[in-house]
Amino acid sequence: MSHDRIDVHAHYLGGTVAELFASGFTLPGGYRIPAGWTPQAALDFMDRNGIRTQILSAPWPFAGTPEDPGFATRFCRAVNNECAELIAAYPDRFGGFAAVPYDSPDAMLAEISYALDVLGLDGVLLTSNGQGHYPGRPFHEPVLAELGRRGVPVLLHPTDCPHVDVLGFGRPSSVCEYPFDTARAVVNALYTGVFRRHPGLRLILAHCGGALPTLGWRIAEHTTMGTGPDDADIDPDHVAQVLRGLYYDTALAGAAHSLLPTLQVTTAGHVLFGSDWPAAPEATVRRNTDNLLAFPGLSAAELAGVERGNALALFPRLGSAGPGDKEDPSA
Repeated sequence: MSHDRIDVHAHYLGGTVAELFASGFTLPGGYRIPAGWTPQAALDFMDRNGIRTQILSAPWPFAGTPEDPGFATRFCRAVNNECAELIAAYPDRFGGFAAVPYDSPDAMLAEISYALDVLGLDGVLLTSNGQGHYPGRPFHEPVLAELGRRGVPVLLHPTDCPHVDVLGFGRPSSVCEYPFDTARAVVNALYTGVFRRHPGLRLILAHCGGALPTLGWRIAEHTTMGTGPDDADIDPDHVAQVLRGLYYDTALAGAAHSLLPTLQVTTAGHVLFGSDWPAAPEATVRRNTDNLLAFPGLSAAELAGVERGNALALFPRLGSAGPGDKEDPSA
């Protein structure tokens, strides 16, 4: 088993996040986060599962409320500061995707600047939609322009669509709504010309892009059959080029059901290891990793890339971390 994986899809559930949920806060559908995240618990999980580094994220599109308009700004700033402190304490064990408040594009841009330029975080987390705003709509345009200009890695994490109360049938959104909303977000970005306007975007799609790879040919072919009246002038080659250039993580997507269609739209060099821990329990992470290791469609060299090498191309500062130089976290 590899002992130096880079896990690009792992969640920070300590500090401010734990306090929020301990206060009685719940997500739509009543979902509550697993309790008990600590740096030591994360390090122990990594050591048990051959993971050298986790790039942490807090995957929610929070915005302020009429009662507390500054909530999301305070929350994201606190989360980002806490991630930076973790990275400073364990620079080769943790990284961080910046949390951003979905109050306005200006609020998002301000936190992106602070998180990247002041704190030095490794990338930015966007959700498949934020308060109903999907990539390709005007709300996201200045944010995507800045992220494309910077060329910083962006984890696109799914969230509930605005109509989940109707479409979700009361089931956990992670069953099928999350994979669908990832596909919905990327299709809207494609058809509205986001990738033509911002070719520097470096998107990592959670869960191997959800439903997107399976629909890849269909999405491309429909550009020859008529699109919306306000859509960009794109063609199948453009769709194929974009899908090939995206990155896809294996969180809850390490089995052939997800990997086979993913490898039809991109190469093994654009697949990254992801665990989704602790949102996904450790037993599920292990079964998913076992599926990845048993998948016959990857050579040994390609599998090594998925586990570590591909992520180093996006996060070069992690290149000094290796399987034989672990520090004592209690030192």
